[in-house]
Parts: sequence; C-alpha cells; structure tokens
Amino acid sequence: MLGMIGLFAGLAILIYLTMRGMNLLIAAPITALFIAILNGIPLFPQLVEEGAVNFLTNYMGGFTGFIASWYLMFLTGAIFGKVMEDSGGADSISQWIVSKIGMKRAALAVVIACAVLTYGGVSLFVVAFSVYPMALSLFKQADLPRRFIPAALAFGSTTFTMTSAGSPEIQNWIPIEFLGTTPYAGWQVSFFVAIFMFLFGYWWLKRMISKAVAKGEKFVARDTDKEVDMERDLPNPLLSMIPLVVVLGITLVFHNSLGTSALIISLSGGILATFLLNKKYFQNFGHAVGEGAMGAVIAIANTAAVVGFGGVVKATPAFESAVNVMTDIPGSPLIGGALAVAVIAGLTGSSSGGQAIALPLLAPHYLDLGVNADALHRTVAISSGSLDSLPQGGYVVTTIRSIAGETHKDAYPAFGALSVVVPLLGAALAVILFSLGL
Repeated sequence: MLGMIGLFAGLAILIYLTMRGMNLLIAAPITALFIAILNGIPLFPQLVEEGAVNFLTNYMGGFTGFIASWYLMFLTGAIFGKVMEDSGGADSISQWIVSKIGMKRAALAVVIACAVLTYGGVSLFVVAFSVYPMALSLFKQADLPRRFIPAALAFGSTTFTMTSAGSPEIQNWIPIEFLGTTPYAGWQVSFFVAIFMFLFGYWWLKRMISKAVAKGEKFVARDTDKEVDMERDLPNPLLSMIPLVVVLGITLVFHNSLGTSALIISLSGGILATFLLNKKYFQNFGHAVGEGAMGAVIAIANTAAVVGFGGVVKATPAFESAVNVMTDIPGSPLIGGALAVAVIAGLTGSSSGGQAIALPLLAPHYLDLGVNADALHRTVAISSGSLDSLPQGGYVVTTIRSIAGETHKDAYPAFGALSVVVPLLGAALAVILFSLGL
C-alpha cells in the first residue's frame, strides 16, 4: 500500500512541479527518488547484487537509453526546422497558405501541416520542430494568441493521425507484435474515430482561440522571435514545400526497412534540399545549424528526464500490482485494455511505453478470452495517445517549453484538452463502435 501511494503521489508531485515551472531535469529525478524510497528500491548499484534493480541504474538507464536511441533524430529535426526558418521557406509557405485559406484559418493550416507529416511517419518531436517556425509566422500574421500554438501542434500530431489505421507511427505498430494484426487493424472504426477527433478537436481549438481573442488577447512578439521582414525577398512557396515532400517521401520509402532510423536520412535530405533550393535566401546558414543543435540538446534532455522517471516507475512492485488490477477490470475487455494502456502511458509519460509494458500482459489474457485482435489493437493504440500527454510528459514539456517557449500555465489548458480529452473520447467511441459490431 505504501508503494502504491508513493507511485501515484510521485506522479502527482511531478505534475505539480512541472506546472509550477520547475526544470524537468530537476523535478523528474527528485520525484523518481521519492517513488523509489517508498517502494523500498535501493538507491545505488553498489548496495545490490549485479544487475539488480536500483534507483540510479534504472533512472540513468532510461535517461541515456532514450538519448542513445533518438539523439540524431532530434538533432536533424531541430536543424531542419531552423534552416527552414532561416532560409525564409517557413515564412514563404505560411504566407502562401494564408493567401489561399485566409488568416482566420491559420490554426487549421498548422494542424494540417502536422497531420501530413505525422501520417507520413515523421516523429512527433520532429514535426513540432519543423512546423513551429511556420506556426509562429502564421499566428503572428493572423494576430492570434501564441499560447495556442503548442495545442495546434499537438492536436495535428497526436490525435487523429498518430494512432489511426495505416499510420507508420510506432504507436500503431507495437500492437502488431503482440496481437498478430496489421497496421490497418480495425480501419473502419478507426476512420470514424479519426473524423470525430478531427472535427470535434478543431471545433474546440477554434472556440478556445475565438474566446481568447474576444477577451482582447493578441499575438505578443518576443525579443527571441525571429523577426519577419515583410520587405525580405522570400523563396517560392511551392519550391519551399519540396523539402517537406522530401522528408515525407524518404520516410515512406525507407520506413519499413530502416524503421525510425529512416528519419535520419529523410531529415538530412530535407536539410540538403532546403540548402540547395534556397541557398541564396539564407541569412546565416551556419548560425541556423548551431541554433538547431542547441535546441535539440535541450529538447532531448527534457524528454530523457521523464523517460528516466518511467524507468524507475516500471521497476516498482506497486507498478506491477497496478497493472494486475487494471487487467482484471470487469466489463468489456476493450475497456480494461484501453484503461490499462492509458494509465501506464500516463505513469511512464510515453504512449509507446504504455503499450510496450501493458500488451505482453494484456494480449495473451484477452486473446484467450476470444477478444477480437483488430478491435483490441485499435482501441489500445488510440487510448495510448491520451494520458501520455499529462503535464509531465516528455513531448508536452519539449513542445511547450523548449520549442514554443511558453509556460504550462498559459499553454497546457488548451494542450491538455486536445491531446488528453479528445483521444479519451475517441477511445470511448472506438469501444462503442466495436461493441456494436462495426
């Protein structure tokens, strides 16, 4: 019982400290230490047998493991976003989009850009890096409150695209290993759920922005913003889109053979394409690359801090007990599966982590009960993209703080509404539709 209290109290403290603005590199290890102590986990490897669970090894294993796996993706993604910004390509695209769909639909343009890249297989973090410069320019021209930019980025990336049938994102592929399904599992239900999440989520985003504007909120420029020179000679918008197409195309070609490593090639291709097409428009290519590299380090460190927290959480006896309780929830097995994955994703701050931990336990249990594998695949995939976006989540902190430079107090209410509530409603709708035999 003490361990269970420590587990959920530690998560609550981490959320509180994050919302209060504490640096995640400090808050995550402190709260992980709190959980370890209440669960009786030894603090150092010297106090246990070789290979045994301990706070330091488990935390740093998660921390360094994430950096080892994702650093080059973060690096190339951040540099790609910066060179698109410095070359004027992002401004050119944003001005072209505004001219076609109007300033009032600036948020929709951001959502669509994120959706296209995400469904093309580009990592969520990379999408945020790449689209943010365009989003900033769009919101500035439309004079919309900048605190809604992270919500627009997250909505376009983590809801109706990330977990939909056919998506090459890892959240749609993990269940295949355990359930013997395909990326298109439950595609009929997935289609209706995706449409619902898009329509409802965009309506909600537009409503929140409209209410803020009605209260007098406007875009507030900062000294750190890259000023948009209206007199500047910008590259052709259609040519500026080619690097985005290059990233998407290379990812689609190499995703099956290289997995996430395809992102390194595709983003490097995007950087090269931007340089070759817009070479004469760059203000300072070297400086842009340097800024991108520094941004990548900050972003991946914040994310790794939360992954380390999850590494400690997974090692606690209380965590195993919590998983067992959720797998024994009465009623439709789809409800228990969706809830278990969502809660574990919340505890570990990772949608893919929630699936990877829960499915080895859930899959044999539910398949033996005769649960439809395609239905379980789609339900747990959608639910995994909900509670992973609690305030302490690595993607959340990276997008709000490191990329957009906002505070949780200003940006998270809209962010949480679209990236937590909307997917939860989508998961509930999926359970209902599957239960009706669709």
